[in-house]
Order: sequence, then structure tokens, then C-alpha cells
Amino acid sequence: MKLHIAYLPVLVFSVIQTGLGTLEGQEKIDHIRDLQNAAIEAKSVDWGHWGVDPGNYTQWGTHSSRLIPVYTFGTKDAGANIDLRDYTGKNSLFREPEHIETVFGHIPEATFNPDAVYCDQTDIGRIQRSALEAGKKHIFLIVFDGMDWQTTRAAAIVKNQKVDYEKGRGHGLFFQDYQAEGTSQYGYMVTVPKIGSVKTNTKKQTAVPGEMPDWGGYDARLGGAAPWEAPLDIQYLIGKSSVLKQPYPDSAGTATSMTTGIKTYNGAIGVGVEGNQLRLIAHLAQDMGYKVGAVSSVPISHATPAAAYAHNVSRNDYHEIARDLIGLPSVSHPDSPLVGLDVVLGGGVGEMPDRIEGSAIESFLGSKYIAAEDLKAVSKENGGPYQVVVRSPGVDGKPALEQAVKQALENDDRLLGVFGVEEYSGHLPFQTADGNYNPAKGRKSEAEKYTAEEVRENPTLADMTAAALEVLSQKESKFWLMVEAGDVDWANHDNNLDNSIGAVYSGDDAFRVVVKWVEANSNWEESLVILTADHGHYLFLNDPSALIKGK
Repeated sequence: MKLHIAYLPVLVFSVIQTGLGTLEGQEKIDHIRDLQNAAIEAKSVDWGHWGVDPGNYTQWGTHSSRLIPVYTFGTKDAGANIDLRDYTGKNSLFREPEHIETVFGHIPEATFNPDAVYCDQTDIGRIQRSALEAGKKHIFLIVFDGMDWQTTRAAAIVKNQKVDYEKGRGHGLFFQDYQAEGTSQYGYMVTVPKIGSVKTNTKKQTAVPGEMPDWGGYDARLGGAAPWEAPLDIQYLIGKSSVLKQPYPDSAGTATSMTTGIKTYNGAIGVGVEGNQLRLIAHLAQDMGYKVGAVSSVPISHATPAAAYAHNVSRNDYHEIARDLIGLPSVSHPDSPLVGLDVVLGGGVGEMPDRIEGSAIESFLGSKYIAAEDLKAVSKENGGPYQVVVRSPGVDGKPALEQAVKQALENDDRLLGVFGVEEYSGHLPFQTADGNYNPAKGRKSEAEKYTAEEVRENPTLADMTAAALEVLSQKESKFWLMVEAGDVDWANHDNNLDNSIGAVYSGDDAFRVVVKWVEANSNWEESLVILTADHGHYLFLNDPSALIKGK
């Protein structure tokens, strides 16, 4: 089988830069890693905790309904329904009962707020749709999965080595500071689902709400009117309040909200609460002649990249979701498959018990995220539309990806790349707060450990973002691109501050790639970026100064 990736000589790998250790005899101080490991060992620390119990550092390992920051670039004074101010402040839909009913299907308890200044997650979809209609040429949705205001602040404190803001947009990270020639704006949004859960049948692709749906809503009095406000009821934002129980969100329903402008249930991929297939922003863009792509640091058929394009009643139907992404018949589209994304890059490498040298595709065995036969079916050598590049033993990931990009450009092909570390569910290696790849311990009381080869054989999220931009922009095409820093969420699920901060930095690097591309190839009149998260977690920093070295 002829491969469409570059097999280049392995470059000399500096032990100092791998993050896999330091030179013998040298001691390296890694403050955040040490802080995280000590917290896991002690099980309780004064400076912070995850969840509602200050005496248990790892009490809560999943999401919350915290208000989520929204950073936009190219939106200020860009026109009606593109400017963020059309959805915030006095224009918040939560100030008008009829608008709330339009979004939720009814008026959830305590959700009407005449003083609301926050927008809703579905407004992110409306901004993108309006940008398409207005003729914006380049539209980016950058999702730092699971990054709430507290996560962002922790990363900024470590980078700045000082605690110098208590509320607002903050500063120190590139996406906080960058102003896009005066077109950047800041706000925050509600992320709750329409319904927490429904009964699904993946074979029949049906979704049925229960007789007593667990309706979503947001009570600012209990949860806080701004992301930095402490909740009046600490249990409320995780759905456990004795006063008012409303479900917290998941990544599938929230991503769907941002890519359709419609609220749905937790676990939904591009479908409504009854399983009805929705028109996604990427579908609309394709109809208008745009190229479309999705990039992620976690498996390509995971919730957020899945909701960039696919239809499925369950986020866990990974193989069928992957088939939607790459334009093959699926359980959702058995007779008339979707066109497929022009670029799909991310994690998802599975177990490779038989490493067949010289054949990346054939060595790709056992992945639960994308089937090997599907990779073969869409590959260029089998008459498919994609240049396929897969992490391979002994092959540097970045040059291999660059070679695949070169071939895609030469032949006007699509690009499909699958990377990751098979031992850890196929995500890219975690960068940590010190910029290396030496994760700390998390809730499982153990740390992920990567070999030098595992780091070298994978590109970074920034590398994949640059590759996607080259392919999508060929022939000066208009395009829509989702970029997901999914490892922020995975780190926060693990209650792992070191991995979380490093993941934020990885996402910030990818955003920098986007900005450099816009500045070199476009401008902020024809390009638009929305940078946000799909939901929050539940980190509390009682003493933020503890994150500073020497404190």
C-alpha cells in the first residue's frame, strides 16, 4: 500500500526539552507539579479543592453549570447580530420571558432575570450564522473544553507569577490580551441543557424525553450573576441543591448548542431533544461554498469535534460519528451520507498490538474512535478524497503531518490525521504547566507517563491548527474551522491542576497560530474568532498566591 505521509529520519531529541526528565545530577523545580502531587497525597490542602467539600481535594470530577467566559475577535461594530453586545447587557435574552421560552421551550424556574447581562450558549451559534450571512470569509470556533473562569485565572496566575485580577476578562494569556485591532469583545454565557437526559436508541436513532423531563435553567441568585462570583448555594451548580435542582451540562449538548444555535439534551450530537437532525453551521457553510474542518487534541469522534458536523442521538456511538465526519454512510445517514469535513485532525489512535512497519493505516488496529476499514476506504490510494496520516512508530508527527499537507495541496485533496497515545484513550500527550510533558498525579493517584517516542510521534494542537489552515485556505477558499483544546476538560475531570494549566497553554498556542494566519493572510473585517468553553468544572482557589513559586 502506498502511503501519503512522510517517513523522515528521526530527529535528535533533546532530553532537556522532552519533559520526560532532567539531565542526570540536575534538579529541576516544577512548582505546580509538586503542588498537585502533594495535594493528591495529602487528600486535603488549604489552598484549594475541586468540588463542594473543602476537606477533600478531589471531591468532584465532572462538570458544573458555572457561567462561561466568551472572547470574540472581529466582532465589535461588525454588524447586527455579529457584535457580542447584541446578546449581552440589556440585550440578554434572559431579560425577556418570551425569548427564554423560544430557547428552552418553556420558562424554566428562576431563569428569568431582569438584571441579566450574560448571554446564552445558543447565541454563539447565532453569531456564526450571522457572520456567514454577512459574508465573513473565515470563521473560527475555538473551544477550550471545560475551561471556566477559574481555570483560566489559574493558568494566568502561573504564567504571570502574580495574582493581579479578581474579576473580568483578565490578562496574561495571549487570548486575554490580544485585541484584534480593537475588534475584540468579552462576555459570559449560560451553558445549561434544555433537558438533562433522554432515552436513546442508537440503532433506530431515536430520542425520547421522559414523562418528567429534568428541565435545564439557570438561577443567577443561587449560581452567581458573573463567572467569578461565589455561588450562594455551592451544590446548585452541580445539580445537587436542596432548593432547586437543574441539570449541569455535558460536552455533546453544549457543543451542539454552539454549532446549531439550538439547545438540546446532554449526550446529543447535532440533534434536538427528540432526535431530530439539526442543520449545523458547518453544513450551512458548505452549502455556501465554504470549506470546513475540525481539529482536536482528543479523539476526532469525541463530543466536541463530533458536534462540529455529525448527527447522532448518542455521543458514545464513536464509529458511526466518525463515518459522518469523513463522508461515509452511517446509521444516521445510511443512504445519503453527509459530504464530510474537508479537514479532520485529532486524537483517536487505538491499540496497535501488531506494528506493521511501513504501513500506518494497516497498523491502526483496535481503535474505538474510528475503524481501520473506514480509514482505508477514504484514503487517496483507495480512491477516497483524503490524504491520510496516522501516528506511526519511529516517525516524527509534525513532519509527517506537514508532508501530508504538502500532498493534499498538490492534489487538491482533503486531509485526515489521527494521532494520540493509545494507552491513554488516544489523546495527544498532555503538556504540563512547565511546558514539558511530565503530567502530575490526578484523581486516580497515578500520573500519565510518555516515552520520548510518544511525544515525538505526535504533533501538537498548534501544529494541527497550522496544517488545517494550509489546507482549508488553498485557492483562497472561504472556510469554517473548529479547534478544540479538549485536554483542558480531561485534565479537569482528573482534578489535575498541572495538566489543566498546561492544556490551557496548548490551546493558547493554537489561538496564536490562528491570529498569525489572520494577520498574514486576512484581516479582522473578513475574519471572526469566537474563543470560549463548552462548560465549566468546579475548581476553587482559596489561596491563589499558592500557585506562585516561593509562596
